[in-house]
Amino acid sequence: MKKIRTVAGMALGAALVVASAIMPAYAQDPLERPLRINAPTGLPVIPIMEGAYDNGDGSFTVSFGYLNRNEEEVLEIPLGPNNYIEPAQFDGMQPTRFETRRQTGIFTVTVPASMKGESIWWYIKTPGHAMMKVPGRLGKMGYTLDMTPRPQGSLSPRAWFKEGGAKGHDPMGLMAEDIVSAKVGEPTTLTIHTEDISVRDTSDPRYEKPVPLSVTWWKHQGAGDVAFALHPAMPEPKPIGTGRRERMPEINEVRLDEGNGTAQVLATFAAPGEYLIRTQVDNWDASDSSRGDQCCWTNMFQKVTVSP
Repeated sequence: MKKIRTVAGMALGAALVVASAIMPAYAQDPLERPLRINAPTGLPVIPIMEGAYDNGDGSFTVSFGYLNRNEEEVLEIPLGPNNYIEPAQFDGMQPTRFETRRQTGIFTVTVPASMKGESIWWYIKTPGHAMMKVPGRLGKMGYTLDMTPRPQGSLSPRAWFKEGGAKGHDPMGLMAEDIVSAKVGEPTTLTIHTEDISVRDTSDPRYEKPVPLSVTWWKHQGAGDVAFALHPAMPEPKPIGTGRRERMPEINEVRLDEGNGTAQVLATFAAPGEYLIRTQVDNWDASDSSRGDQCCWTNMFQKVTVSP
């Protein structure tokens, strides 16, 4: 647990160091005070290295996230001179849509054993701001991530796109083999099958029942907007949590209360082109699982070609 806290602390520290470097630019802005990190709009996206997995064969996999410091403004930064990874051979999997606030472990880059001692860099330039960059490397133990069970047995869910197909897990996840075809303005069904493979003590009252899985879809890349809606095959959403923490699921979220099953959503694309949809499957209702502890979720990626 100490290692995990160190990773989170270092990531937050790195974000604050970068944030402090850009504070002077907003000294005259009444919305941006020295001790205020976020504002509704007008602030930059900061790339963040979450840590790295040692793959045991000399290669390593870096997990990246970001902080969109805006509380209300979602930003679009296309791949290219304002959003790229070096060396160029690793460029291409980073997002072009940046949701508000902190987004953890949304894509990974695997670096071969021949480059074990080297760093890769993710560069982001938000319009009107300086270029930001963050290194990805396998370094000190504080940055080392792992896929071992958490104290109560939590592991990242397994997920797959079609029955009998390959299964993905952890932030590395899986890219779908098939490309979905869609038309502008016509709802398209996106499907994920998943199961929680965690082994927990069922005599513990917290785990008498399965831990629900949350399946959430996001536009990862693409030129136009994507609107998500409840699929008719899915049950009507019900509140999550209790008391002050109770909330309704987001429109792009499906809950699987039994800890396994099939989740579907309707996606409607506003413009033709090539899109990449990221689906996140998590079991964060478990007491030993959270994005802050770098556990336990799985990223799934699916390409969609949208015609007029």
